Amino acid sequence: MEKYGVNELRKMFLDYFKEQDHLILKSFSLVPHNDNSLLLINSGMAPLKPYFTGQEIPPKRRVSTCQKCIRTGDIENIGKTARHGTFFEMLGNFSFGDYFKSEALHFAWQFLTERVGIPKDRLYPSIYLDDEEAFRVWTEELGVPADRVYRFGKEDNFWEHGAGPCGPCSEIYYDRGEKYGTGPEDVMGGEGDRFIEVWNVVFSQFNNDGHGHYTDLIQKNIDTGMGLERLAVVCQDVPSLFDVDTNKAMMEEIAELSHKRYLENKEDDVSFRIIADHVKSCTFMASDGIMPSNEGRGYVFRRLLRRAARHGRILGIEGAFLARLSEKAIALSKDGYPELEEKKDMILRVISEEEERFNKTIDNGLAILQSLIQDLQKKKEKTLSGEEAFRLYDTYGFPLDLTKEILEDAGMDLDEEAFHKAMKVQKDTARAARKTTNYMGRDDIYQNLDPSISSEFTGYDRLEEDATVQALVFLSDEEGQGKICEKITEGQKAAIITDKTPFYATMGGQQGDQGEITGENSLFVVDETIHLQGGKIAHLGVMEQGEISVKERVHLSVDEEARNLTARNHTATHLLQKALKTVLGPHVEQAGAYYDDKRLRFDFTHFAALTKEELKKVEEMVNQEIAKGDLVKTEEMSLEDAKKSGAIALFGEKYGDKVRVVSVGDYSVELCGGTHVSQSGSIQGFKIISEQGIAAGIRRIEALTSQNLFDYFQKEEELLKELSAKLKSDPEHLLQRVESLEQELKSSKSDLDKLKAKMAKEEMGELSAETVNGCSVIIKELQGVDRNGLRTLGDSLKDKYENAFVLLISVEDGKPVLMATASDGAVKKGAHSGNLIKEVAAVLGGGGGGKPQMAQAGGKDVSAIPHALEKAKELMQAQLQG
Repeated sequence: MEKYGVNELRKMFLDYFKEQDHLILKSFSLVPHNDNSLLLINSGMAPLKPYFTGQEIPPKRRVSTCQKCIRTGDIENIGKTARHGTFFEMLGNFSFGDYFKSEALHFAWQFLTERVGIPKDRLYPSIYLDDEEAFRVWTEELGVPADRVYRFGKEDNFWEHGAGPCGPCSEIYYDRGEKYGTGPEDVMGGEGDRFIEVWNVVFSQFNNDGHGHYTDLIQKNIDTGMGLERLAVVCQDVPSLFDVDTNKAMMEEIAELSHKRYLENKEDDVSFRIIADHVKSCTFMASDGIMPSNEGRGYVFRRLLRRAARHGRILGIEGAFLARLSEKAIALSKDGYPELEEKKDMILRVISEEEERFNKTIDNGLAILQSLIQDLQKKKEKTLSGEEAFRLYDTYGFPLDLTKEILEDAGMDLDEEAFHKAMKVQKDTARAARKTTNYMGRDDIYQNLDPSISSEFTGYDRLEEDATVQALVFLSDEEGQGKICEKITEGQKAAIITDKTPFYATMGGQQGDQGEITGENSLFVVDETIHLQGGKIAHLGVMEQGEISVKERVHLSVDEEARNLTARNHTATHLLQKALKTVLGPHVEQAGAYYDDKRLRFDFTHFAALTKEELKKVEEMVNQEIAKGDLVKTEEMSLEDAKKSGAIALFGEKYGDKVRVVSVGDYSVELCGGTHVSQSGSIQGFKIISEQGIAAGIRRIEALTSQNLFDYFQKEEELLKELSAKLKSDPEHLLQRVESLEQELKSSKSDLDKLKAKMAKEEMGELSAETVNGCSVIIKELQGVDRNGLRTLGDSLKDKYENAFVLLISVEDGKPVLMATASDGAVKKGAHSGNLIKEVAAVLGGGGGGKPQMAQAGGKDVSAIPHALEKAKELMQAQLQG
């Protein structure tokens, strides 16, 4: 058997199924499309769900893919075994009502034995217990001896996931030989490493109603999956997926960085595997536009990258290193995924920035953990609370195992039960936030529409259309619930689907059109237009007058003013993106957008706030292009021709073979399916209203154009006039007037502060300090001194008394305020202002805290001040004598 590489095997598989009349689809994005049940694509079948349910008609009934996947169910255990990883590639061939069991098993057997050259006597099929048809194919058609076909139960050989399509499956195992195990577990169906599952063929022939009742599907489908790395393990005869050629190259790179070798030390091997796997996952996530953040997919990205960075430290790798490894991952995988090379600069920038951020964060976490250990030592305790450990984990990305290691070195442990309880609360919260869905993702009434129904969009060059109603859905008050009906009547909320429509449905940031649908004596007001699966466009709104029935001819008219304003904002975002790339650099990529008839919002990748000069330059460039009045041209062309033309593609977006290219003169060229103005002058003007960061490496600009911009200027002018009148100054000299008032206010505040300080000192009166363990302990109740005054007095007392430890209480606005401060000498002898304040404030019904040197708090109960003073004296003496 020839030792094929990973890239060779991927090509061999896709070439083979192309010969078998399959349409080869490129890998879908890791970001699920219209599927709320998944955080990330985790199987080859996942992006094809609508084809399996019949909600969308596939481009061909035979399809084959190599799908990039990420599974995150057990991140903490990855690296501890040589068999598990987060990132993998799934080879698959699929039939949507075309071929079934016989052909699918023939394809699998022929590819493995004839193309790859795996010896037939090393392959062992398994089938579902009573699947006689599959048994017949294996034994009679393919000639596999009956004693080598294993029958397994429902747990192993029946694929289902709640309600929906399901069916028996047939798996193909490879015998790796005695060198991988000779024990009782190293048999077919055992738990040993000798037999490895290579291919799984699922016969999707039943429908499960969710209660264990099965009925035959009208359309029987085939869903197969084979891990590319697993196939490489077999072909290359290596122990694990981390030893195949591409991963081995990653291990060699890590070895060079760490000056250590893989497979020489078990603990180091864990770090090697984690780094290699996690860097690859982060590289592919970044290529699909996923950015590190504190929630959702971004949180997965951040968590994986931080685990990789920390294990780099464990291996002794000095400085930043993840971008170098990501570059290696790109070089190893770009044959199958050319987008990695196309987005290389951006990927490396994202990973470098996040690693730098984590290096600062982990140092903070170490400092906080050391502080917690010191607090435990002072209290003579040995167990860190689970809540504190979880705060370190969740806020600072500080892994539990590292916390445990550091605590063990200090002779301590932690409350793991409380930690996992806090973790469960977080997971339950996240799960509740995710929308509940059925097997195929969306759980709404639209799933039951006839999949043959589709809508033709005619709105690029017209705003009115005559069409036939294909379907009606009555919508209840709860969004997404309702029923398919034959007629809608006055007052009902509904969705109307027609065979043609000039209404643009929300997509790519552009919000859907509004308008009217009219019949002979009826009026339906469209509030929103959305895309449904299978190329359907739904007009959502209210039946204002009369009734509309299925098959009825209706007239659709788009709100022209709203469409035009939206188009101006949309075209302006194209100009904005080009200007940002010119001013900031080619790393700028669109990370999100929103434009309707009122405003535009553009999210983009950049790693620092824009300066005033940069914002001004961007704004000027956009307005210069608007002033040119260039024609806006749209063309349909192949994706390859579009790329050659220099068209900007949306980061992480998947495009078909034919794309729509929108050009504004020779300035901006982008792939875009939205609606635009006919010439840039229609935009009239462009003004940036705000610029801010919304996530790590993501900035957001909000802006106005045309009529909305004029309305904005009018409001600003009215505000300017009001301010001028109040400050008794003309607009031209308003700034000077404000500066003059600021100076007067500053001078008055300075005088007031001096007066307050003088009064506070007078209020102090005569003081007597008690000496405890060489420290001067001062406790005093004052009247009418605010928080700032207490701090000033505390500083002066520290200067006046040796090793001062001070607590001052005053009443401000009818409530107690407290301040504690301690000199460095007092802190060395045990004084801790933060701990003192925390307990004294509790006596006053309040709370607060701070550092050992200084702390402040507030209270509620003035009558408790005498008790608080007694408590303070007791605590201060205890700390210093501790």
